Amino acid sequence: MLPGSIQITGEALSGAEIKDICDSLKENSVRLLSVRGCQLSDRDFGRVCRGLTDCHSVAQLNLNLGVVSSIGRVKQLAEALQANRSIQALFLHGSPLMDAGLAALNTALSTHPSLVSLDLGDCMLGDEGVQIICGMLPPDGAKSGLKELTLSANPAITSKGWARLAIAVAHSSQLRVLNLDYNPLGDQIAGMLAVAVASSRTLEVLDLEGTGLTNQSAQIFLDMVENYPTCLRMLVLAENDISAELQQQISDLLSEGEEDDEGAARGTGGLSLMRKVTTPKAVKLRQRTGGSLLSPVAPADSSSQMVLVTSGLGDSLLAETEM
Repeated sequence: MLPGSIQITGEALSGAEIKDICDSLKENSVRLLSVRGCQLSDRDFGRVCRGLTDCHSVAQLNLNLGVVSSIGRVKQLAEALQANRSIQALFLHGSPLMDAGLAALNTALSTHPSLVSLDLGDCMLGDEGVQIICGMLPPDGAKSGLKELTLSANPAITSKGWARLAIAVAHSSQLRVLNLDYNPLGDQIAGMLAVAVASSRTLEVLDLEGTGLTNQSAQIFLDMVENYPTCLRMLVLAENDISAELQQQISDLLSEGEEDDEGAARGTGGLSLMRKVTTPKAVKLRQRTGGSLLSPVAPADSSSQMVLVTSGLGDSLLAETEM
């Protein structure tokens, strides 16, 4: 029997339910484990972590929305990750980790042999946390690192921290998706990120929704996509003070790049890179579907369009259908 999934949201988990989860982990019959927003005792959290230690089937672990709620749980999770070999995607969005919690996880995350996707959105991180994350984005020629990184809504990170991240992204040999939505970045930091995108040979998706950008940032990105070849295939600029005209110009240029890439792929038998930009009213889904990771739900009017932002990680990660 192929491994299945366990997806529970916002419930108080009983001892019997925890036992079922642990039995499934022991039997290697679960590929996706999601207990986002669930309440469970410290003892039961430890039981789940011990189950993860010896499980070699689980590929996605979703502990979003406060499940990892104390430094004690952080340490238990770190022990599990140090022994586990199969987890490819770890979601800790909305966990009060702070820099100290991330430091406790650092060794386990940095040395995990399979981890390629990490969500640390809304984890109360600061500059010290960013420094730790940069260690997970090794430069060209180094060990493999993260392919997808989410740092949404971590407003305590300063311009110094973002500059350090931009340097790491510019030299990362693996990173393909970077979600920075709902951070107070502003135009200066966006300029740093544009340089990082121009330097990167792998980055395909950059999410800057709701980050305090203006036409100044958009003009920089416009110049970049017009004058320099990049791997960028999707740029999210919604919920910023950017004119529709500039967004359309960027969209047109990326569309031209998409057509050129598709033509080159047909001529060489290679794989094309699509490049797109969202419309001013675009909102995103934090739902995972179709074998690719999608960006988060953002506050928006119900009449807004929905634009899927896929990471392109392919079938290596399970489809997660819950919200």
